[in-house]
Amino acid sequence: MQANYEPFGDYLSQNLGRPVELTVPTSYGAVVEAMVNDELDLAYFGGLTYVQARERGEVEPLVTEINPRTHDTTYRSLIIAPAGSDVREVSDLEGKDFAFGSASSTSGSLYPAIMLQDAGIDYRTDLANFNYTGGHDATAQAVANGQVDAGGLEDRILYDLVDEGAVDENAFRIVDESEPIQGYPWVARGALPADLKERIVAAYLELKDPALLDLLRAEGYERVRAEDYDFVEERARELGLLTAK
Repeated sequence: MQANYEPFGDYLSQNLGRPVELTVPTSYGAVVEAMVNDELDLAYFGGLTYVQARERGEVEPLVTEINPRTHDTTYRSLIIAPAGSDVREVSDLEGKDFAFGSASSTSGSLYPAIMLQDAGIDYRTDLANFNYTGGHDATAQAVANGQVDAGGLEDRILYDLVDEGAVDENAFRIVDESEPIQGYPWVARGALPADLKERIVAAYLELKDPALLDLLRAEGYERVRAEDYDFVEERARELGLLTAK
């Protein structure tokens, strides 16, 4: 991954007039820890990991990508079940086995938990079992192979897995989808100079190279604000997911 993203690091370095060192932390929690300990200047967070980080330190969201599938800055979380399952709606999942992605994933953990709760199911007490697969691809496979009754994951990733032939589109059924979710924010360390933050924002807003945009799975970029993620914080707090894992 680090090698793949070197061209993007080069682009930032050229635009900012300074060396840019890329790093790939091993987990969502590791990104949060590095940011709040001033070991990172800029990080690509999910909405949930961003609000986890802002609970612990001064950080500022700058921009998010325009989704090539929706042509805006949003995406959705899905709950899927095996194609032959008798699960037709989320409320049918009470007492069933469920797969989340990472515990700190916005679309693989938080929003599936929100959809379950909105259907009257507390994921902590009302499922037979739940597990964290560690990734959207693993959740998709677990559902497609019938290892669990249902799972939650990001729509863009599921569609990409189908397009790549990694998951058979006939092996699962979409049970529910979330409301639109504000996109993943690029977040700056709060102590960075304001003018540098603005130059970083400009580098994203001016990014037009098709190869780099394809690498970043973006159609372009737009600014975001801290309040764009207040709903994520509110529901994460309610569901006990504000601690990075």
